[in-house]
Amino acid sequence: MTAHGIAASGSDAGTRVHAVRQRYARRGGRATVRGRAYAAYLVVLFAVFYLVPAFHAASTSPALVSVGSLAGATPVACALAVAVCWGAQLAGRFWGPLVIQPFLLHVFLSTDLSPAYYLGTIARRRLLYASTATLLSACAAAYLTTDLFDHPDTALRGLAVVVGLGAVAAVAWLWGQVRAVPDNLVLASAAGAVALVVTAISRMTSAGGGGPWLVAGVPAATAAALGRAAFRSIRTVDLARLARESARASQAHAYAWTGTLHHALDLYRPEPRGLTSALIRSDGRLRGYLAQGAIRALRTPGRVIAAVTLLLIGGAVLSLGAAGPEDGPALFWWVAGAVCVYLGSGWVSETWRGLRDELTLAPLFGEWWGGTLARTLAWPVVAVTVGACLGGGLAIITRWPPHSGRPVDTVLLLAGSVVLVLGARFLREMKLHLPLELLLPVITPLGDLSGLRIVAWQFDGVVVVVLGIAVLDAVPSALGATALALGLAACCVWTGLRRTGWAHRGLLSRLSRA
Repeated sequence: MTAHGIAASGSDAGTRVHAVRQRYARRGGRATVRGRAYAAYLVVLFAVFYLVPAFHAASTSPALVSVGSLAGATPVACALAVAVCWGAQLAGRFWGPLVIQPFLLHVFLSTDLSPAYYLGTIARRRLLYASTATLLSACAAAYLTTDLFDHPDTALRGLAVVVGLGAVAAVAWLWGQVRAVPDNLVLASAAGAVALVVTAISRMTSAGGGGPWLVAGVPAATAAALGRAAFRSIRTVDLARLARESARASQAHAYAWTGTLHHALDLYRPEPRGLTSALIRSDGRLRGYLAQGAIRALRTPGRVIAAVTLLLIGGAVLSLGAAGPEDGPALFWWVAGAVCVYLGSGWVSETWRGLRDELTLAPLFGEWWGGTLARTLAWPVVAVTVGACLGGGLAIITRWPPHSGRPVDTVLLLAGSVVLVLGARFLREMKLHLPLELLLPVITPLGDLSGLRIVAWQFDGVVVVVLGIAVLDAVPSALGATALALGLAACCVWTGLRRTGWAHRGLLSRLSRA
């Protein structure tokens, strides 16, 4: 039989693919029954002691965000649909549903099979998983934070919206990987335009009850239309690019399972391009610290756009939340704004990682530590402070409510929050390998809770931001909260320096000079 005949025979191709998968599944080092049982035990433990109390508290307490009328909730649902579509497309560009183990992909590439035979089944199964996960996550988030499920009518319409979001998220995830960049830009623009049209239609209609059904139907129809085209594109996927993505995903998976999630995320940072000669003046000397940081940031324009957006939005939300820190919703927006500023502070510059690498290496050229900190932290600190304060200032000027307190208090709380976020980001970027003492068991009546320490260490920056804002909210005076934020940021900086071993080396250096 010729190669064309083999490729054209669907049953024979399916048999060959199934044989390869069965052989690979029986390899050494595969997951054991005991390992799966332990993973299930952790999931059950987390659900019983964390999810069940959270759902019980949500059912017995007022909702953080009130949905209100269905007409007013339609623009929010449209914005959420656009965000889900864009996020799924972006995730597909880096880690899509067609990413498989490098060795298994190499075996399939060595055959004459079409990619549709050995990638189509994987894509269908993973899209089903992604759609189900989106559905469950959205329902859980809506139940915990809103009053959407308090009434049967709103619950049914909200469930329909969530089903549509899950469908479009799965298809956009595949679309982002198998289609080229222009096609993804077309889909992103179309999603934004359709969201604006649906919002306008819901506002023009006299009864807003049909808005959620429209928001649910449009994503479902879009998923049905794009799904067929996306699956047809599997046969023409760039296999060389898929091999590179699979190799990078395998390395990131190994980093994540060994406790160095930050190294796994570093693998997906874009490579800087262009503007290399702009770092040097015409006389051959390097430019100033701020100019160097700005030029290095511009070498990754995608990260800069995302950072500026997050900093402006985070600063605005942060100021609006800090304007009324005495109630629950204001605290929620305060924390959300701080998290946005935290994320933007990591994307605005690459010098965070450069400082970590320099502090962990021996000072071969004898540069004093103060010069290193000034050179690497000048641009991030200035950029984050200016971006967050600019967004907060615009929010205060345009939407300042007269009953929310003095503007001076809000400015102090905004400044303290930004300082706390910078300290938390410094603490996160100075992270090295997972400390071995965190792997020791923590035996309690609830079981082994050592996994919670590992999770807290992996996301220590976010934990510091959330807990720090909650503590600042409990302080009655704005001046006291700002002073406390300065103290917490100083503790984060000192802890970050100790992680790199700088304190010990700096003391030895000063003793040797004396």
